[in-house]
Amino acid sequence: MIIVKTPQRIARLSESAPLPRPDLPRGAGQGRRVWLMMGALLLLGAGAFGCKKEEKKAEPTALSEEKLAALATETNLEKTDLKLGFIKLTDCAPLVIAKELGFFKEEGLNVTLEAQANWKVLLDRVISGELDGAHMLAGQPLGATIGFGTQAHVVTAFSMDLNGNGITVSNELWQEMQKADPKLKEPKPPHPISAEALLPAVTAAKKKGTPLKFGMVFPVSTHNYELRYWLAAAGINPGLYSATDTTGTIGADVLLSVTPPPQMPATLEAGTINGYCVGEPWNQQAVIRGIGVPVITDYEIWKNNPEKVFGVSAEFAQKNEKTHVAIVKALIKAGKWLDASMDNRKEAAQILSRKEYVGADYEVIANSMTGTFLYQKDDRRDLPDFNVFFRYFATYPYYSDAIWYLTQMRRWGQITEPKPESWYHETAKKVYLPEVYLKAATALIEEGKLDKSEVPLDTDGYRPKTADFIDGIEYDGKRPLEYLKAHKIGNKE
Repeated sequence: MIIVKTPQRIARLSESAPLPRPDLPRGAGQGRRVWLMMGALLLLGAGAFGCKKEEKKAEPTALSEEKLAALATETNLEKTDLKLGFIKLTDCAPLVIAKELGFFKEEGLNVTLEAQANWKVLLDRVISGELDGAHMLAGQPLGATIGFGTQAHVVTAFSMDLNGNGITVSNELWQEMQKADPKLKEPKPPHPISAEALLPAVTAAKKKGTPLKFGMVFPVSTHNYELRYWLAAAGINPGLYSATDTTGTIGADVLLSVTPPPQMPATLEAGTINGYCVGEPWNQQAVIRGIGVPVITDYEIWKNNPEKVFGVSAEFAQKNEKTHVAIVKALIKAGKWLDASMDNRKEAAQILSRKEYVGADYEVIANSMTGTFLYQKDDRRDLPDFNVFFRYFATYPYYSDAIWYLTQMRRWGQITEPKPESWYHETAKKVYLPEVYLKAATALIEEGKLDKSEVPLDTDGYRPKTADFIDGIEYDGKRPLEYLKAHKIGNKE
């Protein structure tokens, strides 16, 4: 019997082409395109293009309760029923895909995903054990472990993605930026856009006693650090934290405050803030609603920067070593699937648009998930690496990623006293667990589900040094103190 899928699942061959994979030889993936072509011919013969279109849905692996129990027994998993948390952002995709496509079930896990109100609630529930793990800001396990805001040992063995954020300003502030820099009036202004165009508006607002206000999602979020980096690169002081002042506004030219991601567009529209830094789909939402302009993405601030992680308490990791590895295996498979083709990205966008996940319109989510970015309604640009879930070893928990976050915590005063270089490396190794990742990846290689070339087996845990920042300053994860000294604004030791 021949089973024919609906034509909606068979796209043009150009849309089925794999996303860029520098690690694969030319010609890889051609077999899949051949099968797609054969499927299309079968559909034509069956007259399927006359059928009513159905919403594209994922087809999870069908595993019975008995099979799940058998898998758990075979692998000696300590815990199989898990509740994992997430925030409604597109980069929760690895968790959602691992559930919807059955990757968790393949590892003997019965997972419930639960949206959380905000990042603080999510972290608190992981620490308390109400959640077994969660989609986290990369700074959360680090911040909690060193005692900034909350004191608890939280760890990560999986990096969920690279890039994925943007900075959006209100229409009114965009007009002020255009006055300061006439090039921004062009239909497609040159990028990246420096915060130097903000300087006149920042100066005027500060002189009036009403400094500009920007939203970010959490004090230890990538968004906070990226927004601060962009501003400081143009000579705008975003303010410092101290042991007695946790507002982060000491000496600030502009005021930064926390706003939950889904509330960003409404808060901007109400005039409570003048701009924000957030993940998708909330920058694209501002364009669609006509209330703001995304002026820069984090890819333009720091090319291929690490973004979210999957975090668990250290206690969970210690008590459930095999379960932890099984979770990471499922997430690696999900990340690989997400970066395998444009068709997969479109399917992921459909799934994420459901109300129980991100709950935004498919078109809004697909804008960035399918390799483009909408800066203005008439300014759509190709940005294939805006969301990266697997390429460039995106899922590996590099120590150097952790150390960059620690340098930003020190730069802006969240770490209140200078630390020796050894402290940065020790802290990174206390929180980031590449040994767990490698157990999961090695098992997948042995199972034939991963190629050795897709895992950085020979790494020492540090990415090569890079100057791919908007200000051109070089970052070497092995020399964090040199990196701190290189910046003009912020703590230098």
